Amino acid sequence: MTETGDGHERHGDEHERQDTHEDTGRDTDRDVREAGHRAAREQAIERAWRDLVATARRSAADGLVVGTSGNVSVRVGDLVLVTPSGVPYDRLTPEDTVAVDLDGRQVIGRLKPTSELPMHLEVYRNADAGAVVHTHAVHATAVSTLVPELPLIHYMAADFGGPVRVAPYAMYGTDALAENMVRALRGRTGCLLQNHGTVTHAATLDKAYDRTAQLEWMCRLWLTASSVPGHAPTLLSRQQVRDVEQRLKGYGQPG
Repeated sequence: MTETGDGHERHGDEHERQDTHEDTGRDTDRDVREAGHRAAREQAIERAWRDLVATARRSAADGLVVGTSGNVSVRVGDLVLVTPSGVPYDRLTPEDTVAVDLDGRQVIGRLKPTSELPMHLEVYRNADAGAVVHTHAVHATAVSTLVPELPLIHYMAADFGGPVRVAPYAMYGTDALAENMVRALRGRTGCLLQNHGTVTHAATLDKAYDRTAQLEWMCRLWLTASSVPGHAPTLLSRQQVRDVEQRLKGYGQPG
């Protein structure tokens, strides 16, 4: 505080110091919040990558893929974590994390993303999905060569939104394949890729993988039943499947 020539006290310098202190405090608080957000995001990415690798390894252990075939992705905010191209799943480490934005630009990692990246990105652009699983499951791939959609052999077709369609063949890794897949997925949570394999999506990796396993099982069931000479399997009607779809909404434990 200073005194002017007319005897009045001047508080300007003190007010300026106080304002500077308040601004510094706000900046510090903002920096702390931003650091917290960054740390939380990094932890979410680490967890998602761990789960992604575990799911990819599970698909190999369960015989849904062979070698480095198939791929898995999971969304974390505006990022999509994907398995890298041509790398055995048992060799993947946290340092191998690969992530792209929704336009396909790589933002994390040194390894090249899966060749099926266009297919994964199209799912996220066209569906409210948190994870995508693509496999070369044997029975499902066999069915994809025989019919335009999997016959309604079991009521769990309801979990896919109805009869599971077959997307027409296109070369792997192409936009044409991604476009065919998107059409087959309309109103569905999974489809078959002709002479290729399966694609499923869900809110979580666990659910997407469960749908993949269910789809392979249903394909195996239909192939088994339809192979009995002199007999044709009974099929469910679309209305029967729609009825199950409503009931499945309350399936499992609450919460």
